[in-house]
Amino acid sequence: MGSRGHYRYHWLSHNVKQSGVDDMVLLTKINEDAIVENLKKRYMDDYIFTYIGPVLISVNPFKQMPYFGDKEVELYQGAAQYENPPHIYALADNMYRNMMIDRENQCVIISGESGAGKTVAAKYIMSYISRVSGGGAKVQHVKDIILQSNPLLEAFGNAKTLRNNNSSRFGKYFEIQFSSGGEPDGGKISNFLLEKSRVVMRNPGERSFHIFYQLIEGAREDQKSSLGITDLDYYSYLNQSESYKVDDINDKSDFQETMHAMSVIGITPEDRALVLQIVAGVLHLGNISFKEAGNYAAVESEEFLAFPAFLLGIDQTGLKGKLTSRTMDSKWGGKSESIDVTLNVEQACYTRDALAKALHAHVFDFLVESINKAMVKDHQDWNIGVLDIYGFEIFQKNGFEQFCINFVNEKLQQIFIELTLKAEQEEYVQEGIRWTPIEYFNNKIVCDLIETKNPPGIMCILDDVCATMHAVGEGADQTMLQKLRVQINSHEHFNSWNQGFIIHHYAGKVSYDSEGFCERNRDVLFTDLIELMQSSEIPFIRALFPENLNADKKGRPTTAGSKIKKQANDLVGTLMKCTPHYIRCIKPNETKKPKDWEEGRVKHQVEYLGLKENIRVRRAGYAYRRMFKKFLNRYAILTKETWPAWRGDEKQGVLHLLRAVNMDQDQFQLGRTKVFIKAPESLFLLEEMRERKFDGYARSIQRAWRKYAARKKYVQMREEASDLVLNRKERRRHSLNRNFVGDYLGMDDRPELRKFLAKREKIDFADKVTKYDRRFKGIKRDLILTPKCVYLIGREKVKQGPERGQVTEVLKRKIEVEKILGLSLSTMQDDFLVLHEQEYDSLLECVFKTEFISLLARRFEEKTQRKLPLKFSTTLEVKLKKESWGPWSAAGTRQVTFLQGQGDQAILQPSNKTLQVSIGPGLAKNTRPSKKNFALSHSSTSRTHQNYPTRAAPGPPVGHQNGGMRYTDNAANYRNASSHQQTNHRPASGGMNRPFQLPTVNIGQFKGRNSKAQPNLDCLRVPEQGAAGVRRQTVSRPAPGGGRPKPAPKPKPQMPQCKALYAYDAQDTDELSFNADDVIDIVKEDASGWWTGRLRGKQGLFPNNYVTKI
Repeated sequence: MGSRGHYRYHWLSHNVKQSGVDDMVLLTKINEDAIVENLKKRYMDDYIFTYIGPVLISVNPFKQMPYFGDKEVELYQGAAQYENPPHIYALADNMYRNMMIDRENQCVIISGESGAGKTVAAKYIMSYISRVSGGGAKVQHVKDIILQSNPLLEAFGNAKTLRNNNSSRFGKYFEIQFSSGGEPDGGKISNFLLEKSRVVMRNPGERSFHIFYQLIEGAREDQKSSLGITDLDYYSYLNQSESYKVDDINDKSDFQETMHAMSVIGITPEDRALVLQIVAGVLHLGNISFKEAGNYAAVESEEFLAFPAFLLGIDQTGLKGKLTSRTMDSKWGGKSESIDVTLNVEQACYTRDALAKALHAHVFDFLVESINKAMVKDHQDWNIGVLDIYGFEIFQKNGFEQFCINFVNEKLQQIFIELTLKAEQEEYVQEGIRWTPIEYFNNKIVCDLIETKNPPGIMCILDDVCATMHAVGEGADQTMLQKLRVQINSHEHFNSWNQGFIIHHYAGKVSYDSEGFCERNRDVLFTDLIELMQSSEIPFIRALFPENLNADKKGRPTTAGSKIKKQANDLVGTLMKCTPHYIRCIKPNETKKPKDWEEGRVKHQVEYLGLKENIRVRRAGYAYRRMFKKFLNRYAILTKETWPAWRGDEKQGVLHLLRAVNMDQDQFQLGRTKVFIKAPESLFLLEEMRERKFDGYARSIQRAWRKYAARKKYVQMREEASDLVLNRKERRRHSLNRNFVGDYLGMDDRPELRKFLAKREKIDFADKVTKYDRRFKGIKRDLILTPKCVYLIGREKVKQGPERGQVTEVLKRKIEVEKILGLSLSTMQDDFLVLHEQEYDSLLECVFKTEFISLLARRFEEKTQRKLPLKFSTTLEVKLKKESWGPWSAAGTRQVTFLQGQGDQAILQPSNKTLQVSIGPGLAKNTRPSKKNFALSHSSTSRTHQNYPTRAAPGPPVGHQNGGMRYTDNAANYRNASSHQQTNHRPASGGMNRPFQLPTVNIGQFKGRNSKAQPNLDCLRVPEQGAAGVRRQTVSRPAPGGGRPKPAPKPKPQMPQCKALYAYDAQDTDELSFNADDVIDIVKEDASGWWTGRLRGKQGLFPNNYVTKI
């Protein structure tokens, strides 16, 4: 990622090299080679996502990619699919929005072979939904559980295989449950077929479940001591495959993450310790070995019994007995009796391994149950399901586990075919839509081969053999194979060989070794072992084995095959009730290295995933279809005839809507009950128009609410400010009821001032003030208050360098809010205040002092948790800064005394070290602002003369040192208004105290307008008379248009008109906003200075001194 100038280039930049096509529906040629080539181009340029219409293709990059941060979350949230490059966030956002819009459950089916990136894709979906959905503390807790369930279940259910370093050895369907407001407030995990055989055996080069390695690498020394933890190669269950470390996995840090996940989910410290105790117990069980003693098994070294017995809370002798013998029930002559049968070495090893597998499986079930309990909710509104299940597997030797895994993947492929290929084409026929059928391979024939009962499928025959030969171990597999050859050998997708059979799956031919099929399908834990675990002195372990051994057993025992068959069909039923979304994951290589592309492997995956057929159906079909009623409900707002309800035939209402938005006839078809829209762009057009409608209404509501909230806030701020000076200071007549604005300098457009502030620092208050030095000489400063600091910014001439002689802004003082010692003010109506700080004080004259003090007091209390010290007196003391030169250089103090005078203008009389300020009496100290001025007027046109607020007509804009525009302060206008006027009238513009006169136009001043602007040195001058409230000497802006040729005369209007000399922003709801040179119709003239006019269809009040009649 590089940058040029101020522009940052990233993966989403539109001016970078385009890699293939984003949506493969747009490919010019539709064949496997073109699809593979397009995916390769994008993969090599780090574009791992590609669309086929709504289906997302994801290629595993085998490295961390940079585009999964907050920036991308913000980019894809609420955006249409076509607006941004393909991304998993787009699919996740589409699911979430569809759930909220259609009020229908959603699911995403992530498919692909092992190592293609399915689990990572599921994590990104859950992470995105967690980040974009709102909610409080309870919702956040559910989000934390959703996210933390991943590392916990991966620790106990994932392992390194030959094809994937973090392969899911179980399947899970995670339902995120939402409230009606779209907040995740619950969830549920369903897990499928944990590969528990991995605990005791695996292929060379593979590992057992991660948790065993995490415990050994990450446990504390005291934990290792109590659990008997030592080196990895000490444990028989781990050293058989001679694979301990994985390059991109840190077992030590992952252990800490696993323990943290247990804590978040709510597993108690005691239960966490017991879980680890069982994990260690499983490892120690594997070290128990057997020797042959007279054709029977005996424990080779009994010292290896001690640790597993201790960790599992069982008797050592009892453990030995249950591993080397088995109790069998025998019925003879109507009587039942128990017989102890001594096991041989092979049977003893099998019994030991069965106990280890059962312990790990029961702990895994406990963790799933704990997660579900932590997320349980009383009722369910809507949910999004994420299916993360093991991928299709083809190994050198494929057994019962691969058979079950591939069966589940076959069922998921069947869903994809049913819903995207078969169902879509059948729907066109049912609805009478013109359509050219497309051929595709339907794998239902393979699913039937495995699961049907009549004729019997492979699972049915397997269960039958297990039931008839339940007491016989040897020969069962060969019997099953013989039955398969007899009953289904003629099936076109089945072949047999001498040690097993071959199934022609959708992903290719897989050869299964029948050895161990029947034993693993029985999946029965011997009663002896259950009794052994139920005898544990540890309640937690007893609770893991709740079986009732005394209950009568009727019927056949449930086999592993029948369990997974039922789970798979239940899963299919759940998915078919949701609106499905698809992610097809592709593994580009077997080396697990980035940028390595194996053409043949990818092409094989493209073929068996049916991507070519998917593209053809998508190109020929319709991207969107909806029932007429749902379509009308969704888009009724687009026309007045359909809003709020269409009265006629639903089909005609849909047709009316489509014609109203000018959709081309070839872009849609109307079926018998549904509307079909061809291109996604046409649908996006409808959505965009709908959103604009709602956006307009929402903005109107927002404006009304914000106006109400702002007025309420102003009342509160004004009252808080008034409370600070109540009974302590006299008030100005015309500033008592004014609104607080805060930023009077327009800081958003003042980069020369912004540069002194921190990035994105909020502005609480900004205005021009007069700062007095030790000789009481006044000079202008910009006073800025932020949540952290008070800034005083002045101007100085540059003395050296290329900008010599120019005036530039200089930071004169920066005071952290918490370091302010207090403020001192007089008891009169003047604008003076002293800002006290440890080093020295600042004597300021601030027109909006009450607003500034109230905001500063609030920030001070936030920082220090105490009130801002305020002192009111007729004598103020100012501590000076020590200077290094001149007769006034010594540090010391100055005094400001206040005397009763005449009028509202302060008269200053400096004398040596004292400044005497004379000012007339203001409003009484106990005066409070009135609330009536904040009442909303119901209509600007019906407003009477008596309803005019106290605000005077504003003065015209004045020149600014940087050439920008700002309006004169309202407070200054209040003070210059005639004091004897009634407070419920706006002051007349033509009275004796009119605040300004229109400037004289000097044509010469417009010449050379484009030349370099000269600095305005007015900011360095002392204000006239040095008194508060007196207007500072400024350069007035001339009336626009001087020196230009007169335009041709316009026809005389029906009513009098005026032309705006300056731009004006409305300060109230019943005022007009206008730009310079706008022509306004005069509805009514009023002596108050506020005229009523009409502009662009809106009628309102405006100040007459901003316009001239034409």
